[in-house]
Amino acid sequence: MNQILTVKCPICAAAVAWLPENAFRPFCSERCKLTDLGEWADDSRAIPCPPDELADEFA
Repeated sequence: MNQILTVKCPICAAAVAWLPENAFRPFCSERCKLTDLGEWADDSRAIPCPPDELADEFA
């Protein structure tokens, strides 16, 4: 039995088939992919870390 793995698009939560021919995975579309990129670029998305780690990095 080959079941197709599906994941939720990180932006709109639409079901996305995890297939090689889906160029935008894990996103459902180019629009969601670019929306995510824009959120990282304007710092509205970030990987959280404790404040003391940031202080060491920029000291």
